[in-house]
Amino acid sequence: MVAIPPQQVALLHHHITEYGTAPDGRLFRGLHGGPLSESVYARWWKLARKVAFTSHQVASPLAKRPYDLRHAAASLWLNAGVPATEVARRLGHRVAVLLRVYANCIDGGEDGVNDRIHNALR
Repeated sequence: MVAIPPQQVALLHHHITEYGTAPDGRLFRGLHGGPLSESVYARWWKLARKVAFTSHQVASPLAKRPYDLRHAAASLWLNAGVPATEVARRLGHRVAVLLRVYANCIDGGEDGVNDRIHNALR
């Protein structure tokens, strides 16, 4: 189990209250309760991108597939200062794998890093 922020809990609670879940617990289901077909999922994803993004972003590879959000989340968490050990745990990676894949996505922020090192040495 992975903990999520209270705002996400509220969104999930609203969705489940409004739409329920499939018999097997999935949040999103087809009209008859079964899994969404790949084509339906792709069509809704494409529409969601058009609603959420600028036309320039829609034309880019940004979040082209739902799976891309996993990479975006990992990069966001690392750059927000979430410890690599926690990001790795949430993604189901070892820290070494996480850093090999995402090291280039981490903004160095040298000034901030130098300040933190200086403060730690006080």
